[in-house]
Amino acid sequence: EGHADDQGSPSHNMTLSRNRARAVMRYLQQHGIARTRIDSEGFGSTRPVAPGDTPEAHAQNRRVVIKVLA
Repeated sequence: EGHADDQGSPSHNMTLSRNRARAVMRYLQQHGIARTRIDSEGFGSTRPVAPGDTPEAHAQNRRVVIKVLA
């Protein structure tokens, strides 16, 4: 899951978060994980983990979350 902070337009943040998630997916593929075992999705700024308009909150909301499913 790629995520972005709320700075910038919603469309820019969605593109940014999708690109973030795809970059991690490519890294995993390059290190031996089969493409069929990986999926990526961008959520833009729709799922913040840190509320507020501080530099710290913005930094925490710019992230990639990797979920491992059994």
